[in-house]
Amino acid sequence: MSRSADVCVVAHCDQWYLDYGDAEWKQQANEALKSLETFCDETRRNFEATLAWLQEHACSRTYGLGTRLPWDKQWLIESLSDSTIYMAYYTVAHLLQGGVLNGQGASPLGIKPGQMTREVWDFIFFKTSPFPKTDIPKECLQKLRREFEYWYPVDVRVSGKDLVPNHLSYYLYNHVAMWPKDSGKWPQAVRANGHLLLNSEKMSKSTGNFLTLCQAIDKFSADGMRLALADAGDTVEDANFVETMADAGILRLYTWVEWVKEMIANQNNLRTGPADTFNDRVFASEMNAGILKTEQHYDRMMYKEALKCGFFEYQAAKDKYRELAIEGMHRDLVFQFIEKQTLLLAPICPHLCEYTWGLLGKTGSLMKASWPAAGPVDEVLIRSSQYLMETAHDLRLRLKAYLQPPKSKKGDTKPPAKPSHCNIYVAKSYPPWQHSALSLLGKHYKDNKGALPDNKVIATELGALPELKKYMKRAMPFVAMIKENLEKNGPRVLDLELEFDERTVVMENLVYLTNSLELEQIDVLFATEGDDKVKEDCCPGKPFSVFRSEPGVCVSLVNPQPFNGQFSTKVEIRQGDSGDSIIRRLAKINRLIKDLSRVKLMRYEDPVQGPRQVPILGREEQGKLPVSNKSVFNVNLQEKKAHSAVNDLLKV
Repeated sequence: MSRSADVCVVAHCDQWYLDYGDAEWKQQANEALKSLETFCDETRRNFEATLAWLQEHACSRTYGLGTRLPWDKQWLIESLSDSTIYMAYYTVAHLLQGGVLNGQGASPLGIKPGQMTREVWDFIFFKTSPFPKTDIPKECLQKLRREFEYWYPVDVRVSGKDLVPNHLSYYLYNHVAMWPKDSGKWPQAVRANGHLLLNSEKMSKSTGNFLTLCQAIDKFSADGMRLALADAGDTVEDANFVETMADAGILRLYTWVEWVKEMIANQNNLRTGPADTFNDRVFASEMNAGILKTEQHYDRMMYKEALKCGFFEYQAAKDKYRELAIEGMHRDLVFQFIEKQTLLLAPICPHLCEYTWGLLGKTGSLMKASWPAAGPVDEVLIRSSQYLMETAHDLRLRLKAYLQPPKSKKGDTKPPAKPSHCNIYVAKSYPPWQHSALSLLGKHYKDNKGALPDNKVIATELGALPELKKYMKRAMPFVAMIKENLEKNGPRVLDLELEFDERTVVMENLVYLTNSLELEQIDVLFATEGDDKVKEDCCPGKPFSVFRSEPGVCVSLVNPQPFNGQFSTKVEIRQGDSGDSIIRRLAKINRLIKDLSRVKLMRYEDPVQGPRQVPILGREEQGKLPVSNKSVFNVNLQEKKAHSAVNDLLKV
C-alpha cells in the first residue's frame, strides 16, 4: 500500500545480476582494498563494510541510456554497474577519436570503429594476449598498447561519498575481474568527498540559497572562488562554501599583492649582508618547513590543509618575522618568501600568482616553474621561536594582571603605577620535586613503550618519595599538565632540560620584548638568583617575571622651536639613564616623534636665569649647551635633581 492507500503492484521478473558475494572474487576485491589509498579512515571503513555485506546485484535494465549486454541485447547495463573501467578507454581515446569528444572525429591512426573488435581490445588491455586477426597495422596496435601501459592504472578516482557503497565498490570488483593476476592495473586511490553546502545550509533553488559556478566567478572572481572552495573542507564531511569567507579571502589576496608591490618598490631600503640573526634563521626554517608540509597536503589532496599551511600560516610566519626583526627584514629572505609563496599558492589561485610572478620580473610562465625546493629545517630553532612568542604572550598577560587594582570592599583602590622595569628569570633545571616527578614519568614512558600508567599508580609511587611528601598537593596537578602536554607535543615534554638555551633566546630578542611591553629595561637572570618563590615556580620553558617601577625625578622639557605645537612636556629621569634613553622615553610619551635622530637635548647654561628668559626668534639655542646622547645621569631623589657625568644639572 502507498501513503495514499493505492495498491502497489510489483512484478518479479527475471534479471541479470553480478554475484559480488562470490568468495574468490570478494577476496580479490579485499586485496585491492588493502593497497588502495583512501585518504580518510572513514572511507576505508565504508569500503570494508560494503565488501562485507555485498552479495548479488542486478546489473541490467530495459530502459534509458546505456550499453547493451553483449549476450542479451534486450537489456541495458544499469548506470552504477556500467562505467567502472571506462577510464581504460581514456588512455587511447585521443588516438581513436582525434580529440573530438562526440566520436565523429577521424582517428589519427586511420582506425575505424568497426575494426575495434574484442580481440583487438584484448591485445591492448592484456599483455599476454596474442596479436589479433585484423587489418590494423601492427605498429598502430603496439602504439595503442603502449599508451595504455603507460597511463594505467588509475592514480586517483574522485567521487561522492554516497557512491562508496555501490558504484565505487563495483569499480574495485570489476578491475580485479578484468586483471585478476595483474595487480598493477588495480586502482591506486579513491578520494571520496562530501556534498557542498552554501553558508552552512543545503543549496536549494526553492529557498534561494543557490549559487551557480558562473555566478560565483562573477561575484568573487575565479581565484577568490577557488580560494573559498579550497577552504570549504577536506574530509568526507560536507564542505561549506561561506560567502563571508570568500570576501575575506579576496581581501587577503589583495593585501598580499599590494605588499609584494611595496617590497619591490622599497627593496633598496631592506637590510642586506649576512642573513644570520636569530629571526633570519627562524624565518628561513619556517619557510622550508612550510614547503614540505604544503607538499604533503597537496599530495594527499587535502586542499584546506594545503591552503592553511601554504598561505595562512606562511603569511603568519612573514608577519611574525616583520614584527620580530627589529633590525629590519633581510632583502634576500623577503624575495625568497615572495617567490615561494607564489609557487605554493599557484595550484589554488593560478591567475593571481601568475600576475605576482610577472611582478617579480620572471620571463617564463609560472605554470612552467618547478615546485620550490625546501632547504634544511631546524626544528629546534622553530620551537625556540615558538617559546619566544609564548613567553611574550605570557608576559603581556602578567603585566595586565599586575596593573589590575587590588580588590577592596570600598571600591576606591587605584591601579598600581605602570612598571618601568622587569626581571625575567629562566631556569636551567626543574625544582627538585618536579625533577623527581618527571624522572618517574620518563621511566614509565620508556618501560611501557610510550604509555603512562593510571594516576592512582603514579600518585602511590610519588607518595613513596621522601622529597615529594610535602608537595603532593602540587605533584598530581603537575602530572596532569605533563600528560596533557605529552599528547600535544610528544615525548620531549619529559626531558629534564630544554633542547635550546632559553636565556640566549630571550637575550637575542630583548629589544622586541622591551618594546612589546613598553618597558624601559628588561634584565634576564637565572632562577638561582631569585627568591624562594622564583626558585619554586620557575622551570625550563616557563620563565618567571617580576615587574617593578624604578624611582626617578620628573624633569620639565621645553621646546623653543617656532611653528611647533609641542610646547612643553615632562619626562622622568632615572638613575643610570643616558641621553638616548631619555629621547626614547620622550618618543613613547609623544607618538608624533618618528625620527629620534632629529631630537636634540640641551641644558641651560644658567639653570636659574635660563628658564626665565624669553627665547629670541632665530636664536633659540642661545644660552644653551648640548647634552650628549651618551651622558649618564645620576639621580638625587631627596633633592629631586639629576646630574650627568659631566655635571650637567637638569632642573626639576
